Amino acid sequence: MIAIKDQGKLVSISVIGEFTVADYKEFEQHILDHLKAGGVNLLLDLRDMVDYTLDVIWEEIRFNREHRYDFRKIAVVTGDEWMVWLAWLNSLLVDGELRVFDDPGLALEWLERE
Repeated sequence: MIAIKDQGKLVSISVIGEFTVADYKEFEQHILDHLKAGGVNLLLDLRDMVDYTLDVIWEEIRFNREHRYDFRKIAVVTGDEWMVWLAWLNSLLVDGELRVFDDPGLALEWLERE
């Protein structure tokens, strides 16, 4: 399950429980709608994510390749070492700046700095 919150050019996504391809498609459609208004900063909170399906990874790679230049900053909040590693791999696919945080307040502070 995901929760989505918009704050101007900032989109916050929280993943709770298992992250499925249906959740990813919801995220993707929301981002596509938001991109029509210009660049996006993304806060991705994965602290409550329990698991993800493999098709989510494939969808993420495809989406990142198609939208390589659409993100200015991406903050990933997680304490999971695997997610840190996956975030690093994703940073190779996007042109925007991607950072990993363990504190959502610090992540938000960084995203709000221009």
